[in-house]
Amino acid sequence: MQDHSHGHGHAHHHHHAPLDTQLAQAETLCRQRGAQLTPLRRQVLALVLKSENPVGAYALLDQLKAERAGAAPPTVYRALDFLLEQGLIHRVERLNAFVGCATAGEQHAHQFLICRNCGTTRELTDAGIEAALRAAAGKAGFTALKMTVEIEGLCGNCAG
Repeated sequence: MQDHSHGHGHAHHHHHAPLDTQLAQAETLCRQRGAQLTPLRRQVLALVLKSENPVGAYALLDQLKAERAGAAPPTVYRALDFLLEQGLIHRVERLNAFVGCATAGEQHAHQFLICRNCGTTRELTDAGIEAALRAAAGKAGFTALKMTVEIEGLCGNCAG
């Protein structure tokens, strides 16, 4: 699958801090937890954060190879696993791709709005949705530990 997410100016759906700030925050978070954001992990995180749409492991590998000739799938997967563990990125299961976390370092449930048309993905963090799901699971005698909700539809641009 081609990844054409190189700078079509749709950055309007990301209200994130500048990349350097996000990377510095990630580094601080990791340090506080005694984890290490190695140069490679930092580079993979930067690539995920820079991508406007969820990005797959192989697209990341291609981008990495430009700077690290020896990059191989395990290199990327290990870095992604680390970033997932630290809550710095999320996996959008439906797309088998990765996105940066809008609120890294906070324990929260994730809701993703995925546009079927342009592929834009937004992260919502709606505590009401989380509470409703926990309650519904509880009624079924189930203890919810981790929740990711993926909602497919059309973004404002495509619907408009």
